[in-house]
Amino acid sequence: MSHYDCSQLIEPWMSVYPGSRPVNVETATTVESAGSRVTELDLDTHVGTHIDAPAHTLEDGKALDDFPVSAFAFDARLVDCTGLADREPLGPEMLGEPSDHDMLVVRTGWDDHWGTERYRDHPYLTEAAAAWCAEHGYSLGLDTFGPDPTPSVDADRERPTEPDGLAAHDALFADGQFIVENLRGLERLPAEFELTAYPLALAAEASPVRAVAHT
Repeated sequence: MSHYDCSQLIEPWMSVYPGSRPVNVETATTVESAGSRVTELDLDTHVGTHIDAPAHTLEDGKALDDFPVSAFAFDARLVDCTGLADREPLGPEMLGEPSDHDMLVVRTGWDDHWGTERYRDHPYLTEAAAAWCAEHGYSLGLDTFGPDPTPSVDADRERPTEPDGLAAHDALFADGQFIVENLRGLERLPAEFELTAYPLALAAEASPVRAVAHT
C-alpha cells in the first residue's frame, strides 16, 4: 500500500481564510536553554488542511466529538476539475455519475496557488452541486479554501453572479456530511483511494488534520 500526504504544512504566515488571524509558530524553550524543546502554536481550527463538521454553519449541527473516529476514514473518488477559470462555478454535471463512495475529492489544481493572492480566487461549487453530493451521501474534499466563493483580494475579480454566504456548506451539512479543505498534491492520486482525515480530539466544529491518501 502507498501513502500520500495531502496536507499543507502548518507554518507562520501561511495562507489563511480572509479575516482570520495569521498563524504563529514559536519556539517557547530550547534544549540549550531549558533541557527540552517546546513549540507554541497560535491558530484557529480552520487553518491549513482541516475538516469541517456540520456545527460549523448549522446552529444545531453535530460537532466533531459527536462522531466516532471511524467516521473520518473515507472511501473516496477523485473528480478531475482542472482547467477551470478563476472563480468559475462548478455544477453537478461536472461531478460524474453517482457511485458507492462516501467522499468526492475535487481536484481543481488550485493548490498550485497556495501562498499567493490568487489562491482566494478558486472555483467553487454551486448550491446545486453541493446538494447533489449530499443527496448521494458524499462528503467533500477540496484543494481550495472551501466549496463556496472566497472573498478576493481585488473585489473587481468577483463575478456578479456569485452567491452570498455559505450555501454549499449548508447544503452538505444539512445531510450530515463533512468537508475537508486545503488539500494538496491530488495529481498523484488514482481515481479511487481511501482518505483518512482524523481531527484532533476536540469538542469543536473543525480541526486541522493530517490528510493521507492510501492506495
